Amino acid sequence: MSLQYSAQGAPTSLYQCDSNLHQALKSVRDHMHGLCAQHAGKLARVETLDGEVFEGHLMHCDRGIMYLNVPDTRAFFPGPPVPFANPGFVLPLVLFNLLTISLL
Repeated sequence: MSLQYSAQGAPTSLYQCDSNLHQALKSVRDHMHGLCAQHAGKLARVETLDGEVFEGHLMHCDRGIMYLNVPDTRAFFPGPPVPFANPGFVLPLVLFNLLTISLL
């Protein structure tokens, strides 16, 4: 979806992606999307560029986002466990922010 905004004067560009980098990023995104689709439902460990590590089941990839079903933890949901609740939650992760994806 593209948002149209009318402002007075010409817009000032802060960043313009190099065309070679653009093609490389698209290639990486498509490759990672294929890997996620091929291994959907499998248990994986994912590490982000910031050093965060998540473990869960690869659910789905769509538009550069990987969805990881992560077990419910008290760190995210304080308080006593709710009976018959969903045993996990789905964490959306941006593919470009991932450093490694390892099958467990």
